[in-house]
Amino acid sequence: MRLSVPEAGKRVATITPPVKVEMSSTSVAADPYHSRTSDQWEIVPRIDPVVSDASGPLTTDEVWNYGHDGFLFVPNLFSQDEIDGLLAEATLLADNCPSRNSGIVREPDSDEVRSVFRLHQVSELYRKLFADERLLARARQLIGTDVYIHQSRVNYKPAMSGQEFSWHSDFETWHVEDGMPRMRALSVSVFLTESHEFNGPLMLIPGSHEMYIRCAGVTPEKHFEQSLRRQEYGVPTKEALNQLLEGREIVAPKGAAGSTVFFDCNAMHGSNGNLSPTPRVNLFAVYNSIENKLADPFCDRPPRPDYLAERTVIPIECERPSMA
Repeated sequence: MRLSVPEAGKRVATITPPVKVEMSSTSVAADPYHSRTSDQWEIVPRIDPVVSDASGPLTTDEVWNYGHDGFLFVPNLFSQDEIDGLLAEATLLADNCPSRNSGIVREPDSDEVRSVFRLHQVSELYRKLFADERLLARARQLIGTDVYIHQSRVNYKPAMSGQEFSWHSDFETWHVEDGMPRMRALSVSVFLTESHEFNGPLMLIPGSHEMYIRCAGVTPEKHFEQSLRRQEYGVPTKEALNQLLEGREIVAPKGAAGSTVFFDCNAMHGSNGNLSPTPRVNLFAVYNSIENKLADPFCDRPPRPDYLAERTVIPIECERPSMA
């Protein structure tokens, strides 16, 4: 059930008539979220609910804010002692990267580690974190069903050299390249270091989750090998971003290590490079509804590797906090 938004407080984007896209096949026409099927882009309304009416730890106001903005910021969700252990684990994973055969992404112009994937499979500490009720109970409440981990990773932005992440909707990639059928997933980003305006914080466009951008172009073979370093396909045009920003402003949740952002799978987001003398390290986990199992990719390409998109649904059992 989508929560209704009072008209007085509703943010409404002024959307000009979308560019028409010629449907290339019956399957494309039947897919409400088709993308990369034309040389033109298009903005269309989302057709899936954003939040459920399930009970949980979030207040009515918090659920409303998430449904309205597409994200929710929770300061200081984890203690400094917990964060110290999680950051040490992230450092250990980065230092041991040469011994791993997959799940490692490096910066576009260097061999510096950019991301390490599939944390829930390679680290018992992170597996327990993603099952922690402080994350899992909120995810279940917002999605409305049991969930499983679709993807997990740690993103490193080293001081003075961490590169940017282009504007994108995660769902566009997960739908086209992984086969995620509907918008029934969300991400959590746990700050392992302070996130401030100078070290490339996560940026979001509030309300952008209510609109879906069909991107132009086609998906190259093994696109993930380049897109994870620098994404060029499946990203919005400047004109599309300007439409999303009509009546809205870019926001960047900032706070101490241990703070957490929950954001919808279709929220438009990105981040600048880190030119500050302090690093920015964030953990990410993607919770997907067990009712939203991956199908074949919605493009003429094989599925991406399992470390990017888990194809086996294993519901997560909630665990009480035990990391402190």
